[in-house]
Amino acid sequence: MKNVMENMDKHDQRIAQMTFASVYPHYVTKVEKKGRTKEELHAVIQWLTGFDDAALEKLIAEKVTFETFFQRATLHPNATSITGMICGYRIEDIENPLTQQVRYLDKVVDELAKGRKLEKIMRTGS
Repeated sequence: MKNVMENMDKHDQRIAQMTFASVYPHYVTKVEKKGRTKEELHAVIQWLTGFDDAALEKLIAEKVTFETFFQRATLHPNATSITGMICGYRIEDIENPLTQQVRYLDKVVDELAKGRKLEKIMRTGS
């Protein structure tokens, strides 16, 4: 059990130190390959984090880590309704708050790429 915990700690630390700028182009490629737009990507990121286009550009230019990215974010109150599997993990069971927030972002990008409607991704309505 100790090894599992050590591996999770290393995993969480690696995610915290990754830069948003290093992952962002992959998000753009992923959604555009599936016929979605950068504007739609920005819409779901803004919904989740509160960052508008100018703020995203600044964060990318600063090469902030995911830790800093989410420290500066204002997470949407409905973010906790993002559930399911992403990268082999059940989002609602992730104990590290930062890792969970990064997985929220991965999940909404994934849903966008899979063709889900923006209203559904942004968990509006019932």
